[in-house]
Amino acid sequence: MENNLLKQHLEGLLPEAVFAENKQYTEVLVPSDKLHAFCERLKASPELQFDYLISLTAVDWTDHFMLVCHITSTAFRHVLVVKSRIDDKEKPVADTLSDVWKTAEFHEREVYDLFGIRFRNHPDLRRLFLDDDYGFPLRKDFTDETRMIVK
Repeated sequence: MENNLLKQHLEGLLPEAVFAENKQYTEVLVPSDKLHAFCERLKASPELQFDYLISLTAVDWTDHFMLVCHITSTAFRHVLVVKSRIDDKEKPVADTLSDVWKTAEFHEREVYDLFGIRFRNHPDLRRLFLDDDYGFPLRKDFTDETRMIVK
């Protein structure tokens, strides 16, 4: 599906969505409180059929986190980047997408492990790689004095 046509479909699903211009893939910014419902509609829509979550990760900006999802339709071969801003840096929380796409389960565990973002209603949210008391190494404010390598 051409990006302009895809954008029109997406605007119909969520009129307040914001679109980034001049990107390789269609990119949409969705309010965090509407992310779950928007993703459910993306998957259920017969015109879109976004049935596969390629990746889900996060970016730590100075004053907020940004969740970034890459999803595709295996039927139509179009790709979409969905972003959602999380403003609470102290206790970041988002709704799980694992009930929409099963592949989100491990992606969300990795994001929790490395950034500390919790996912509401996740079926098994626990650390994937690191010890429970280690901290969140991909946060900008992370320091690890005990394992510091000095040359």
